[in-house]
Amino acid sequence: MNIYQLFVRTFGNKNINPLFDGDKSQNACGTFANINDNALEALRSLGITHIWLTGVIRHSSMTAYPDLGIKATNPLITKGKAGSPYSIMDYYDIDPDLAVNPQNRMEEFEETLRRIHDKGFKVIIDFIPNHLAREYKSLCKPYDVEEFGEYDNKNLSFDKDNNFYYCPNQEFKVNETTRQQDNESTSTYYEFPAKASGNDVFSPNPSVNDWYDAVKLNYGVDYQNNHTKHFDTIPNTWYKMLNILRYWCEKGVDGFRVDMAEMVPVEFWRWSINELRESHDAIMIAEIYQPHLYKDYVGAGFDYLYDKVGLYNTLENIYRYGQRAETITNVWNSLQGLGDVMLRFMENHDEVRLASRHFVGDAFKAMPAVVMSMLMNRGPFMIYNGQESGEDADGAVGFSGDDGRTSIFDYAVMPRHQKWMSDGKFDGSDFSDEQRKLYELYKKLLNFRLTNDAINKGAFYDLMWVNPWYSNFDPQYVYAFLRYHNEERLLIVVNFNLNESRYCEVKIPQDALEYMRLQVNESTSQKVDKLGSELNYATDVMTGDKIEYNLNEVSSRGIAMSVDAAGFKIIKL
Repeated sequence: MNIYQLFVRTFGNKNINPLFDGDKSQNACGTFANINDNALEALRSLGITHIWLTGVIRHSSMTAYPDLGIKATNPLITKGKAGSPYSIMDYYDIDPDLAVNPQNRMEEFEETLRRIHDKGFKVIIDFIPNHLAREYKSLCKPYDVEEFGEYDNKNLSFDKDNNFYYCPNQEFKVNETTRQQDNESTSTYYEFPAKASGNDVFSPNPSVNDWYDAVKLNYGVDYQNNHTKHFDTIPNTWYKMLNILRYWCEKGVDGFRVDMAEMVPVEFWRWSINELRESHDAIMIAEIYQPHLYKDYVGAGFDYLYDKVGLYNTLENIYRYGQRAETITNVWNSLQGLGDVMLRFMENHDEVRLASRHFVGDAFKAMPAVVMSMLMNRGPFMIYNGQESGEDADGAVGFSGDDGRTSIFDYAVMPRHQKWMSDGKFDGSDFSDEQRKLYELYKKLLNFRLTNDAINKGAFYDLMWVNPWYSNFDPQYVYAFLRYHNEERLLIVVNFNLNESRYCEVKIPQDALEYMRLQVNESTSQKVDKLGSELNYATDVMTGDKIEYNLNEVSSRGIAMSVDAAGFKIIKL
């Protein structure tokens, strides 16, 4: 499974001269129409199987659509002109920014689903269960659906069937830093009683670093009273959120990337996923950052989990802080067999762009990390729109500042991605030579991981234990492992040293040879496998170069090679 995270607002934005902190009329906005047949054909050719449409549900925004009854949200509780796509205003609505004709936004979304499905992709969207916007008001909910908080007892800080948590008899207080950032100096915001903020802040005055634009939803856990759980009967919020999941499945959505799934009790997921799958075989991906919860959330029905705090953080630390490459071994060890359910990535909307000066400053130098994420296990791999074009998110565009991320809060553009988009042709005709080289590299790797049985079906073997620092190997910068399935056997070696190549003699122990069904013919010293075919050399998958080696000596002397600075080798044995 290769997932492409497509942030609709920026993916199709063709504006080449955006203004700092510009509004929609000044900076423009991508729409569903920009995800045209050319784009989909290009993504299929790139090796993508699943498209995660990000930011499609209507959320906080300073853009008003008065003819549709949609007001601009209060700037004091809105992050950026475009607003956070995770501050939901209506779970049953599509964001009007993304439609050519906002009045027909749902029809345009449904047509986009059909177009994507016709090209053979599965479609994933965000589900944001932990919090919603402070000014949430549904315009599109079915007639028989209650509004969130409609029947809450606001005199209680907690009640099992309240949808929100309250600060009784206390008014919500806008943080002064937020007020100072607001260009509309006359803005006021009134909320009484104050509701708890999205990141579990149970006070009326969240800080500027809190999720002050969002309100925490109540699933029956009394956080202020020893986290006691009240699940003797199903809490009201559970039913409402299950209805939302069913609603989008019935629209044709194939699955959900669940925002901050770990902040919602696992008991809800066990119940809701079971209920949902009685009628819909939805893919469920959990954003989760607490490894001790992994098994519980897989047990509750999630297909895949974010591998942020494991592999991503380890690879980031190798690049940015000099952590040793051999510590990657700790990642798979700590997962205790869950490697194949981990969703791997090196970019998404939360993370710094690889080509950014805030990370490594060069998309090619980041390829060892990308290769590790792609090829280490059988689980899904994801890229973020613009990654394949070397997007570097350089400079501040508005609310988000200059942090190496493509802003999700502003009407932003992706200049390098626009070179691939090429005014809707999606043929890369405006690419620089370096961009074209990068794009073709991603294309080759993504398609390789789809079609190679050793990668999508095979086992993993870590070679670091048999290649210590005192041999002709450098575990400070070099990591080596095997992937194998039947007659497909791969040796993968990456070099994280950004400036120097590394000479290696990579040893493969006897038990690994046996696992791969390779054995030495004692009488002839020929290299043979158990099927009897002769093996005289290995092949570098990326270049086609031949690497000669003696199978009799791979356990003692290894396979000799030189790996370029910030390079990698995929060797077919």
